[in-house]
Amino acid sequence: MLDSNHVTEPAATPADPGLTPFPQHAIDQYRRLGLWGGRSLPSELFAAARVHGDRVALVTPEVRWTYRELFERAADFGAGLLAVTTLRAGDAVLFQMGNVAETVVAYLGCLAAGVRPVCTLPQHGEREVSLLAAHVGARGLLIQADFGKGEPLTNAQSLLERELIDVVIVARGEPMAGAVSFQTILSGGSMLPAPDDVNPDEIVVFQLSGGTTGLPKVAPRLHEEYVYNSRAWAEALRWSPATKVLYPLPLLHNAGIALALQPALLSGASIVLAPSARIDVLLDLIEAERPTTLPLVPPALAIRLLEDPRSRTLDLSCIEDYIVGGQRLPVEIAERLRDELGISVRQMFGMAEGMFLVTPADSSEELRFHTVGQPISTADEVRILEIDGTAEVPFGEIGEFCVRGPYTIRGYYRAAEHNADTFTDDGFYRTGDLARAHHLDDTTVYSIEGRIKDVINRGVEKIHAEEVEELILRHPDVTNAALVAMPDEVLGERACVYLILEENAPHLAVSTLGEFLLGQGLAKYKLPERVEIVDQFPLSNVGKVSKKTLRETITNVLLAEREHHDSPATGAR
Repeated sequence: MLDSNHVTEPAATPADPGLTPFPQHAIDQYRRLGLWGGRSLPSELFAAARVHGDRVALVTPEVRWTYRELFERAADFGAGLLAVTTLRAGDAVLFQMGNVAETVVAYLGCLAAGVRPVCTLPQHGEREVSLLAAHVGARGLLIQADFGKGEPLTNAQSLLERELIDVVIVARGEPMAGAVSFQTILSGGSMLPAPDDVNPDEIVVFQLSGGTTGLPKVAPRLHEEYVYNSRAWAEALRWSPATKVLYPLPLLHNAGIALALQPALLSGASIVLAPSARIDVLLDLIEAERPTTLPLVPPALAIRLLEDPRSRTLDLSCIEDYIVGGQRLPVEIAERLRDELGISVRQMFGMAEGMFLVTPADSSEELRFHTVGQPISTADEVRILEIDGTAEVPFGEIGEFCVRGPYTIRGYYRAAEHNADTFTDDGFYRTGDLARAHHLDDTTVYSIEGRIKDVINRGVEKIHAEEVEELILRHPDVTNAALVAMPDEVLGERACVYLILEENAPHLAVSTLGEFLLGQGLAKYKLPERVEIVDQFPLSNVGKVSKKTLRETITNVLLAEREHHDSPATGAR
């Protein structure tokens, strides 16, 4: 199947009513510039596999596969998907799988079969998965049975019983009643339609925008723009067949797909997939595999690397690019990585909706330590607008970071009302992030200065306050709830909830509230990690709950607690 050179003209298909398309003049421009190539994502990936067949493509603790071995398995999986199940090209399949080889095979196989992966996380609870299945009209669910405590299996059973999906595929475990095994899919087909036959004008992947709310925010990624997204990232980092990428974060995040897997495969590079982000696992893989780049390291992982004594004795000279993203890296951490471990830090900023920025490798420390650099494509466009306004702020002043370009979506899927507030009339995505432009090293670069949106950034995971508050208010003892971010040295932020309780209600502990929210189907990482009981909330000058005041309050409380703990009077050291 890898020897196929079959190419066909894409068939004309009706536009998906849930998709906000790129305007035709933009499509024409991107194709004229050579940014969009007119081919599908699987066509590009399988073409790369034919070129790099004998090179190592994927390494996990369990496998070491060449491009030929990986893509032959992917082709078999795609063929089996169409032969064994009722799934067909254009159907959506939810993924609840971790960083295992089966995830890569299934992802590539779905692409080749024209089936659209919905990149959920195995940590997502029944509520999130149900909402997403309904929102995108998913017909299938692919789960890793041995992940965690088996939560994906529980989710699958519920969705099957409620007839929210038709097909469940179980990897790394025995299938439940009504499901089919991964191995059955892998060996069940004989012929896969040529990947070149997949229509490049359609949605290829559904990515999630940092979590779900009552209406899931789903980013529909298209074939040509997703190919370009990955190629532009690889070109910005100068990846080649000599590159070896180590990736420890969830693969099916947009970051894992567009920062690691796809750009590596399109470049002929190798990707080393870590089963978790535990620091001992990371150090073992650095020692054994000698990776050249870590394309996305959260600040929490950078801190753990500094804290682990083994980092001082391990040879880290193989790492040419150590790129931090997800949150702002404190300058003192960047300096310690340089001075103590010999690591030169670069920073990046990206989003499921598209735009990526990165600091150039040869830029000054002032630029690399204090900004997230510049967009990876010369066709990317940035405006910094007045908050809730349409005018651009003067250069160097803080405003809302707004972006448009050849791989930034033009609208969320089936979310017309939300899109009207989130995208400008001329297609710029209002990110909700505060940013400032700088002129450094003879170029324009950007720093991210905070957020407008009510989102808590816990490590690399984003928690939408509205979603959690909605579920907390179902508790019979709660009158009102306000979830805010509290600072954390390791994860950047954790969730703190301020509660107003019913009269005479008992104190609601973190553990009790957590058990209640888990029972509502909320993912564990979204649980509040501190509870503050108050009689009333501070209000803004327009009568709304002032979360700014609540955030400042909890920050001051934590600071006072830390000072008390460190005081000689407490006996602490």
